[in-house]
Amino acid sequence: MPRLGRLGFKLCVSPPDNLDGLSSAQLRELVVSLLAKVTGLERTVTEQREEIARLKGLKGRPDIKPSGMEKATESAKAGSQERRRRRGKVRPRVNVEDRVLKVAAPAGSRFKGYETYLVQELVVSVHAIRYRRERWVTPDGQSIIAPLPEGTQGHFGPDLRRFVLMQYHQGQSTLPRLTALLQSVGLSISKREVERLLIEKHDDFLAEARDVLRAGLQTSPWISVDDTGARHKVTNGFCTQIGNDRFTPAFAGAGSGSAHGHRRAG
Repeated sequence: MPRLGRLGFKLCVSPPDNLDGLSSAQLRELVVSLLAKVTGLERTVTEQREEIARLKGLKGRPDIKPSGMEKATESAKAGSQERRRRRGKVRPRVNVEDRVLKVAAPAGSRFKGYETYLVQELVVSVHAIRYRRERWVTPDGQSIIAPLPEGTQGHFGPDLRRFVLMQYHQGQSTLPRLTALLQSVGLSISKREVERLLIEKHDDFLAEARDVLRAGLQTSPWISVDDTGARHKVTNGFCTQIGNDRFTPAFAGAGSGSAHGHRRAG
């Protein structure tokens, strides 16, 4: 390995026989020489450690950049000349409602059109609907009742179910906090009813997870399988995760077992 230091001295130097016989100037010269050798050795050791770490694929010393404190001493005039970064154009992801705001203008004023000002707002409110379903009795005695709108399951609408699932899974909200949030906005719902919204009537999600698993097993070169303890239907069980960097479906199961590691997809 080539030496990167520029100091010209010998590493193996025998000390003088009698240090007491050296003068003060000679002692100072000896100390300076030894300090220079120690500094060179420390530099060499540091460079060798960095080279070893690089060959092993390890991280070297962190590249600490200046903190920028020296820039604070620059004149304020130079900073004021820089252009300020402007905010990009707001593009709402929902339909925009137009409202006309009128102003009292004095007589003789000329109308010059409108000045647009966009405001985004969030509306959180509870909407209760009482459906009056028609009931008919056919000539042969059968009863006919008007069906509920599509997506209505139980006494809670699809938008509420979607909000509960999003807050619990994506928002990582706990069941008590989610219940308190729904009740605080005026919804009449219990903790048990919120739990039903989370666990019941999700056959579509299960079918989708099975389709993802089937497609992943057919197209992936490798998969990993692992299971962890979980409670399912008031019993101790396990949850099995199957997937890789492309897909990750999970399934709950009963009993106990262990199937972890990497598997080659056939």
